[in-house]
Amino acid sequence: MPTAIAVTSPELVLPSLDRHTPTAAVLQSAVQAARAHAGKGYAAKSAAMRASTGKGSPAQTLDQALTEMHTLIEHHGYVVVLCPSSAPPAVLHRLHAIRSVLESDRIALVRSDLPPLGLAVLALQLRQLSICDFSPGVLACAARLLSHYIYAGALLGSVAKLDRVPVTLRSHTKSWVPGAQFAVLAAPRPELVKVGGDGLPAGPGFSTKLLYAAGQLAPDWVVDTLAPAWNVQGCADVRLSGDSPRWWATGKLVEFAAAIPDISVLYQLVSSVRREDCHWCGLELIGDRCAFCAAPMPPAAPEPAAHALPRGVT
Repeated sequence: MPTAIAVTSPELVLPSLDRHTPTAAVLQSAVQAARAHAGKGYAAKSAAMRASTGKGSPAQTLDQALTEMHTLIEHHGYVVVLCPSSAPPAVLHRLHAIRSVLESDRIALVRSDLPPLGLAVLALQLRQLSICDFSPGVLACAARLLSHYIYAGALLGSVAKLDRVPVTLRSHTKSWVPGAQFAVLAAPRPELVKVGGDGLPAGPGFSTKLLYAAGQLAPDWVVDTLAPAWNVQGCADVRLSGDSPRWWATGKLVEFAAAIPDISVLYQLVSSVRREDCHWCGLELIGDRCAFCAAPMPPAAPEPAAHALPRGVT
């Protein structure tokens, strides 16, 4: 069985491109932790139900989470969990608790700063690569590499409350103008331009497919202006994640992400990176840090100094 790719929300699971791409495992324990954090009303209601029924205690919830993860490990051998950096602390605490109680070195917790649609695209790419001949360590480390090739952003009706991408005072002022719209790129590098006046965000210099998810704005500009300018090889609309309005600080948005859709290109990209063995856990890795044990690569040994031979020695 291929290495399992797990996510913390069902909204991070995009439709498979073909029948060979496995789906992602949605960690229900993470979903429940996020819901519990979402509002005091939900938490209070859950506590009242537990008190009245005697069921669903925190210990039982943890037991269910442990069973869920243990089953994935038993079926797949290794699990790569993609967790957004914007997730509530309760979600990360639960994931670390599971890993600690199981005492398992087969769970990689990979956090990402990508916005919701960009992270869903990354999860899809890892799902595609999971059926290739990459070892679990290389596959988990590939998440950081592939993130640099995902152009994730949004068309926004306001940037007044946006705090995840640098926004100038001038842009803040412009956002109060009725009808103003902004094209904001969060990855691979932050960029913000006013639609209709300041050009376009810099696009990828390689072949991509564009996915977009419309909120309270029409997607016309994304489809008719941005997509041709970025020379994408196709567009497809998907459902907007419930986390997107919170991430972008407005419901007036169209989220988009342009990424490499071809598994052969993704395979060549990951294969081209030098592989090393982790000095701590022994798994293969690419990059400067193991995704499973988080051990950094030791610094390269300095080259031995060249010494002149003594006179008369050949």
